Amino acid sequence: MKRLFRYLEYQFCVPEFAGGMLMLLSGFFFAAATNTLSGWLYVISGVSFALLLISGILPRRSLKDIEILRSPIEPVSAGDAIAIELIITNNSKADKSLIEVYDFVPKGLDKDYAPQKVIEELPAHQKLRWVYTLDSQYRGIFWFGRVDLVTASPFGLFRSRRSLLSNQQTNQQKVIVYPHVLTLNQCPLIDQIGAEETPKTYSQRYVNANANEGLTKALRPYRWGDPTRLIHWRSSAKFGELKIRELEITLSGQDLVIALDTSSGWGHFQFEEAVVAAASLYFYAQGVNLNVKLWTSLGGTVQGQQIVLETLAGVNPNPNDLSSQGVREKLPDTPLIWLTHRQDSLSSLISSSRWLLWGEQVQDLTESSGMLIKSDDQEAGENLKNEFTSLRSQLQKQIKFLT
Repeated sequence: MKRLFRYLEYQFCVPEFAGGMLMLLSGFFFAAATNTLSGWLYVISGVSFALLLISGILPRRSLKDIEILRSPIEPVSAGDAIAIELIITNNSKADKSLIEVYDFVPKGLDKDYAPQKVIEELPAHQKLRWVYTLDSQYRGIFWFGRVDLVTASPFGLFRSRRSLLSNQQTNQQKVIVYPHVLTLNQCPLIDQIGAEETPKTYSQRYVNANANEGLTKALRPYRWGDPTRLIHWRSSAKFGELKIRELEITLSGQDLVIALDTSSGWGHFQFEEAVVAAASLYFYAQGVNLNVKLWTSLGGTVQGQQIVLETLAGVNPNPNDLSSQGVREKLPDTPLIWLTHRQDSLSSLISSSRWLLWGEQVQDLTESSGMLIKSDDQEAGENLKNEFTSLRSQLQKQIKFLT
């Protein structure tokens, strides 16, 4: 019965409560007139049926010649507000009034909000802008579907619904929610890449001991053996203790691939942390002038801020992804930062690669170096504007080399 009423509502009309009561009363008056042959009862029933007929035709006609266009939606980061704009145009020669507009939000974008607007009056050949905002709870690529128009105008006895599918606006129906990009003051996981092979070029200790000028990356307390020429006297006087300048490390021109393991077995929040880590490491590596790229099993190797963010926005664990045995053949033959939840896949990495592992404690690893990421259970329960403070602090910790 519900499907029948839904079909009639979209194709024709369905009675409101008042319309249903009037239908019953009209039938009662007609039956009474037939039984008593009373003329005034025939008049009442005839007028009632005429009113029902008109009320059933006019709502459908009121929804014709209305066009809705959705303005392009700018990409946002997870937790930010999304501005949605709909332009409603009345292309008919008559005014439109008392129309409800329902915009169906994609599943997973904002499940607690169903936007709607009531148009009290829309003059002929005029436009109406409807702007509302959504809270983007999760990263992803979402597609808006239909927009429904509903009215019971002018008498409120029958209701009709019309669904508008904007097939010609495919690109404008898409909204991209990027993952968070954490601001990292330092990242030893990237800073120390190549330290084993060419320590004079990449070692932080060598740079601090021999550089007299350069960009100051951070300040830290003085330690025994630090060169006095790197003391920042102004900050030392301000804080009451000696402060040492840490200079930027020269990594320009080096190739680096950040590879994300998308095989099945991830926990939901762990995978979100891995995506955030991949985005943050990519932007940090760009900031130190590395030739950095992103690799996923489905998307391959991509480069460029926008395409990387779009790739990470749409990535999800795939049960058909590579096994640990096939990782070596598929991964690029360059230094990697491998983000995974599978400890057995670490043995497939080349010796100069790094890894981030979500899972059990690392044991018996001799071919690569990295760190174990511990997820914060308290952060895992926060959906909106999750700052990933625990992940940020872990990415800025000193890497432990295993040899």
